[in-house]
Amino acid sequence: QERLVESGGGWMQPGGSLRLSCAASGTIFEISPMGWYRSVPGKQRELVATQFNSGKTNYKDFVTGRFTISRDHTKNLVFLQMNNLKPEDTAVYYCNSVPPRQSWGNGTLVTVSS
Repeated sequence: QERLVESGGGWMQPGGSLRLSCAASGTIFEISPMGWYRSVPGKQRELVATQFNSGKTNYKDFVTGRFTISRDHTKNLVFLQMNNLKPEDTAVYYCNSVPPRQSWGNGTLVTVSS
């Protein structure tokens, strides 16, 4: 059965760091590229970081150089290291395959403010 559980969010001051984790259960997540998405009220959920099975990564411009996606295939975990956080990074963050499966986890809320 497919299941996604995100964790690691919280409040952080601008310039700080957070590390998000995602436990992805299901064969499809073991063989698919994985990504981190984020959602803010009034906007469509957007993909911000992708890791392909080759290990190659891809980032949206607004997180390039600040966010790093990684995976632990042995434990089916996906991580997002977020550095130099900005208030505009405030969002609910989700992980899913790329392209995403229909079912999503609950996400983890990241709040960046002073």
